[in-house]
Amino acid sequence: MSRPQNKAALLQQSEFKFKKLTTLIDQLTPEQQQATFLFEDRDRNVRDVLIHLYEWHQLLIKWINANFYDHRPTPFLPKPYTWKTYGTMNVTFWQQHQTTPLTEAKDLVTKSHAAVMVEIDQFSNEALFTKQFFDWTGTTSLGSYCVSSTASHYDWAIKKIRKHQRTLKNM
Repeated sequence: MSRPQNKAALLQQSEFKFKKLTTLIDQLTPEQQQATFLFEDRDRNVRDVLIHLYEWHQLLIKWINANFYDHRPTPFLPKPYTWKTYGTMNVTFWQQHQTTPLTEAKDLVTKSHAAVMVEIDQFSNEALFTKQFFDWTGTTSLGSYCVSSTASHYDWAIKKIRKHQRTLKNM
């Protein structure tokens, strides 16, 4: 699938890929879902991947709320993070959730995915995919941020879980 270029494709791909991700996870045994990945430094298990998605959903929702609803100019990444240092932010997210149970991570990401879909659905195609439609999106579009926080991020998660599956088969 190519990167979504309109609202309909964004909503369709996000739902499709989220379902694909959850189905993939459901195909793992409970033990496999809890197992530590043998190939990763930061996201070490299914829970970590789901929490990563959840936290990026939260970034998107908070950013939209601050800028669109509250009219409070706010960057996408919270201070002190920048696009050069967001990796450190991801590590912070990981650290904050080391005691979060997998069942809770599944619930959090399911609810945050639904909340993001509601946010996306309220905007017109033009508002989502016209570059600089909102001054707070900089030189890009709101839709680009939404794609990155949903469909593209789900692709990343699917690849991680598939790699975990392959690793388990080779053991």
